[in-house]
Amino acid sequence: MIHIDFLKAWIASHTRTERGASLVEYALLVALIAVVCIAAVTLLGGNISDRFDSVGSSV
Repeated sequence: MIHIDFLKAWIASHTRTERGASLVEYALLVALIAVVCIAAVTLLGGNISDRFDSVGSSV
């Protein structure tokens, strides 16, 4: 009887994982990083393009 209770407790403790929560957190982090990268490229894109044009024309 003790073995069955131990087995039930062991199975219950190993079936409750937080993988889903961790996956959602990582997905939110990746989405936030992507938004920041897109915003940076959008805001700085014109300046960078002008710099590359000036470097290309001087070469």
